[in-house]
Amino acid sequence: MESVKKETAYYHLPGLFEFYEFYSVFLPLFYAHREYFYDWCEIGSVYGAPSDCIWGGGRTSFGDHDPLEALSLMEKYGISARLTFSNSLLTKKHLSDKKCNDLCRLFDAGSKIRNGVIIYSDLLLDYIKEKYPNLYFVSSTTKVLTDFQRFREEVERSDFLYVVPDFRLNKAFVRLQTLTEGQKDKVEFLCNECCFFGCKDRKHCYEAVSRKNLGEVCPDFSCKAPDIREGYRFSKAMENPGFIGIDDIRNVYLPMGFSNFKIEGRGLGSALILEFLLYYMTKPEYQLRVREEIYLDNMLDLF
Repeated sequence: MESVKKETAYYHLPGLFEFYEFYSVFLPLFYAHREYFYDWCEIGSVYGAPSDCIWGGGRTSFGDHDPLEALSLMEKYGISARLTFSNSLLTKKHLSDKKCNDLCRLFDAGSKIRNGVIIYSDLLLDYIKEKYPNLYFVSSTTKVLTDFQRFREEVERSDFLYVVPDFRLNKAFVRLQTLTEGQKDKVEFLCNECCFFGCKDRKHCYEAVSRKNLGEVCPDFSCKAPDIREGYRFSKAMENPGFIGIDDIRNVYLPMGFSNFKIEGRGLGSALILEFLLYYMTKPEYQLRVREEIYLDNMLDLF
């Protein structure tokens, strides 16, 4: 199949509510000084969920910034805002939750750019689709789509504008190349996952987070991955067989016809988010300048 060359990589960034203060400094810098940053990349969206959202999933969120301010910041720069509502254990009784409905209503109303929902539950998808028709949907990586045929079927669903496969399909190039141009446009790769490549408990880990977000009393998930005590380290993520670096994006994925790339990190500190954006978006000769601009801002506490 002939490759379809793409010119621009769209990054989907973490921490809409969690790192509002960081983005309120980074975004003006990014748009005022595009010469600092690669001209082949743009910001496609910023995603997240406030704390205490029972529809939330993937990671337990501690974001507490005012949703209207977070949404206004994205609208100012024409960036799509995404709600991470990927809880996998929702039932009908959870659909009436006031906080989550208020958020959907806010994000559904009157933005110049369309906002979205990262979602797991088909029950929730059908509910939001009927009540908040302006929102688009992203099939969550929490579905752990490691089987390529199941992933292809998910991509073929008209409900989703984007589908995030499990990171272990990132390098399945022979099979990825069989997708049509339209299907490739819907694929959003998770670039910087640090999770053990051989993990067989990933779905159970996400379910544990879903239970906590629902307020259930349950034990912490016991991860059995090697080196789990080290926590997230970007250097370790770079050694992961599923890692997608900037050379991969420019020389492999864009020429193959893929253009959407998700950066994880909602549960990490803003100092590490900065390192991600320096690596993925900033020209090497300007990285120190960007780092100084961010670190010297007296309004930010990056640790």
